[in-house]
Amino acid sequence: MTTTIRRKRTRMRANLQRISDSTVHRLSKYYRTLMLMQDKGVKTVSSDTLATHNGITAAQVRKDLSCFGAFGRRGLGYNVPDLKRNIARIMGLGRSWKVALVGVGNVGRALLDYDQFRMQGFQFAIAFDADKAKIGKVFHGVTVHDIATLEEAVMRERIEIAVVAVPSDFAQGVVDRLVLGGVRAILNFAPINITVPPNVSVRHENMAIEIEALAFALTNPEWAARD
Repeated sequence: MTTTIRRKRTRMRANLQRISDSTVHRLSKYYRTLMLMQDKGVKTVSSDTLATHNGITAAQVRKDLSCFGAFGRRGLGYNVPDLKRNIARIMGLGRSWKVALVGVGNVGRALLDYDQFRMQGFQFAIAFDADKAKIGKVFHGVTVHDIATLEEAVMRERIEIAVVAVPSDFAQGVVDRLVLGGVRAILNFAPINITVPPNVSVRHENMAIEIEALAFALTNPEWAARD
């Protein structure tokens, strides 16, 4: 490896370490906006238009995208298919990801039936549950396995992402077992924060907290109307 390549990789790692969660979330929103625009036949889009669609400033759009390179031209805007393709590459959406589901209750079955996951390359390969009545059954093309086999199965299937949809009392134990099985990315739907080693990424999806925030906004309209 040449010195120049080493320096470029060092700079790239340094840049990635400075990127915030908020930037990553906004990239996902830009991607969805671009998908809708491409479906409507829109060829180019300005940072002002992207900003309007996502409730932020044009300067924020430009700042976010500049973290990953130069994608537009001043006065001409961004090429919609090209920017969408580049964001997909940055987000890792240009490939298929093997996903495991733990917990095949109402939330779990709804996730298995969510077509957007499959469209974005996230393929549920296996599911787990402790309920003997569900083990062996197939939901939306995915077979449910005994949770007792969790570590061995996720290792054998080379699972990259796991979705946890179990009661809060069991979530941490399930996550610990997933980590032992080699899973390094976890989406947690259980209404509790979980801890993971530094080399494991975790995201929490708590719908109760989100709807409580809406209730707070309705109860406190001055807060909701803030700049």
